[in-house]
Amino acid sequence: MGAPPSVGGGSLASADHAATPLAVRMRPRTLDELVGQAQLKRAGSPLRQLIEGDQSLSILLWGPPGTGKTTIASIISQQTGRHFVEVSAVSAGVKDVREAIQAARSRLVGAGEETVLFVDEVHRFSKAQQDALLPGVENRWVTLVAATTENPSFSVISPLLSRSLLLRLESLTDADIGSVLDRAVTDERGLGGRVTLAEDARDHVLRLAGGDARRALTYLEAAAAAAGWSATGPAMDGTPDAPVVIDLATVEAAADQAAVRYDRDGDQHYDVISAFIKSVRGSDADAALHYLARMIEAGEDPRFLARRLVISASEDIGLADPTALQTAVAAAHTVQLIGMPEARIALAQATIALATAPKSNAVITAVDAAIADVRAGRIGQVPAHLRDAHYAGAERLGHGTDYVYSHDAPYGIATQQYAPDAIGDAAYYRPTEHGAEAGVKERWERIRRLIRGR
Repeated sequence: MGAPPSVGGGSLASADHAATPLAVRMRPRTLDELVGQAQLKRAGSPLRQLIEGDQSLSILLWGPPGTGKTTIASIISQQTGRHFVEVSAVSAGVKDVREAIQAARSRLVGAGEETVLFVDEVHRFSKAQQDALLPGVENRWVTLVAATTENPSFSVISPLLSRSLLLRLESLTDADIGSVLDRAVTDERGLGGRVTLAEDARDHVLRLAGGDARRALTYLEAAAAAAGWSATGPAMDGTPDAPVVIDLATVEAAADQAAVRYDRDGDQHYDVISAFIKSVRGSDADAALHYLARMIEAGEDPRFLARRLVISASEDIGLADPTALQTAVAAAHTVQLIGMPEARIALAQATIALATAPKSNAVITAVDAAIADVRAGRIGQVPAHLRDAHYAGAERLGHGTDYVYSHDAPYGIATQQYAPDAIGDAAYYRPTEHGAEAGVKERWERIRRLIRGR
């Protein structure tokens, strides 16, 4: 992809500039211009070596949307002087892939020109389509740059995975997206300094973007157009020196989405997440979904939401429904695997499952009571019959003597002392009669009596 036409270089150049999406015009041209991804840009990194050392190395870029995967492919092509070919995994078939690789081979043999073959959404390729890439990668007829938002371990065939270097892109922070917006406002490739982006409008774009730089620029461009900015001339009011003001109302109208009053670093963050967890604990699935939706729309980190659900599964439900933790962990894995916006479905499923599950705080009460005793110094010696008896001299010390192997006892439960004398008959776990924990309660009471000889 070549450099965008200059602004002010004639009407044709201006028209071309106006027709090109802002996200494309503002695409970084060098690795240093790439926002975020410090782990990939550091000196000596594989990506630096590929670009600056001009090495032929196929890579897999794995990360959320809008984090720079397509941009990195473009930078590799531009800075290394290679021919750039893009294949869409959505529309291309095996024939298209083979033709692209054959053309790259002919270009390499005939003109000595190397080719960067960019495959976006490679996870959408079938096994046969991915197999078709192998000859080009193995023989280095192409430098393959394949991008995916899904875990390559599950979506990319092993032969291709083993022949490529996996580079993981991290979600962009608000500071990263903010710098992208600020650059687009002032840069001649962008809005040329002829707009002013109000602070609350900027915050709203950040929330809408959800860590996606492309989405942020799309919203900014729509808001600029709604405010009267034009790439081909002065503001609509005819005052060339007066910058167009993009305020919150303009962004809301352009994005057709009202601003959610939610500060991820302020009171709203803590108030809404508190209300969310308390609604789950209180079994109100509707209220919990409302607060979940508020946080999603405000751009809250979905990994944070998933972690809170995992905590709630043990803290508020525990063994009243042993599957609650599995559901919450599965939702957390889904967030990592597919990202937003699809992961919102798994988060909603987990929220509903946890809200409607029977509740018990017996697990957290038990572990906190045990920790409190330990902190209070109620520790004591490990009973001699439970101590390690596998080293020389242990028997002489009485370690392991009189230990009863549980599997040799009736019901697989031996009557013997397990806890130190210091805590005596402490009963930390007190199961409720809610849900599945009712059955655990009955069984645990029988086990406790057997263990303690009652």
